Amino acid sequence: MNQFVLCHNTASELRLFPHIIEIGVIKNPAIRLNGFPCEIDRCLKLYYIQEGKFEWCINDRSYTLFPGDVALILPGTEFGNESNVLEIGCFSWIHLQVGKNEKGELENPAWSSLSDTESYAINKILQSDHTPILQKFTDAGVILKGIQTELFKQEIGFQARVNHLIDEIFIQVSRQFTRMSNPGRDFPKTFMKLEQELRQNLSHQWTVEEMAALVGLGTTLFNEKVKSYSGFSPLNYLINIRISEAIKLLKIPNISLTDIALDTGFYSSQHFSTTFKKLTGYTPSEFRKNHIGTN
Repeated sequence: MNQFVLCHNTASELRLFPHIIEIGVIKNPAIRLNGFPCEIDRCLKLYYIQEGKFEWCINDRSYTLFPGDVALILPGTEFGNESNVLEIGCFSWIHLQVGKNEKGELENPAWSSLSDTESYAINKILQSDHTPILQKFTDAGVILKGIQTELFKQEIGFQARVNHLIDEIFIQVSRQFTRMSNPGRDFPKTFMKLEQELRQNLSHQWTVEEMAALVGLGTTLFNEKVKSYSGFSPLNYLINIRISEAIKLLKIPNISLTDIALDTGFYSSQHFSTTFKKLTGYTPSEFRKNHIGTN
């Protein structure tokens, strides 16, 4: 496919896709000075290298990309060439408009066919601390080419196909990131990352499917691995984390029991009290009174 650029404001091909800010392919035959400045945008960007070698800077860190490599640029991330140079080669890209909730998490867009649970898990993976580069990830190039073909041919059902292919990009990219963490061979390390993630957002009502997706495993295998590693089912392990965090907060006198209950993911203070007594033998009030009384 020849080079092209479609921008949402001007391209009729994008009339039905307000979430696609820009999509294109560039074949650059000569080094272009002042051609690729470092910038920060609010959209999500994905670049796929087809030919050549590119040295790009992402959040003040330099990366070298070769054919088959992918760069994922999250909203608010500085991206470009440190010397503002567009190098020789060919790459394709797509820029997508994505919304964020009050917690700064990417929202599940209305055009997507992903469930809220799937979207939440994928966004968690995309926003986790990992390299923004996927090496030799040629599936992304195939999907981008599929989107381009659908946009230009506009055959029946093309709107659904384009949105489905964008979902497919998110699915495949998140799977590739989880494969990079190699959970099958190093589950203890992955398990610790999972626990860290859960502790950072304990008020969320985690499902087993969400937790499994965070480490890139199916629900059945995830259940088996957590049970084997910890001796608990995933939900019971999560309850233990909630209780351990609640114990820390109960030692702080000026936090109400209701706030502790909600902050640690219990539905209500009654649910918190019942679960806490079941696991510790004390109600939260008794525990706080005994603890303060001994200090």
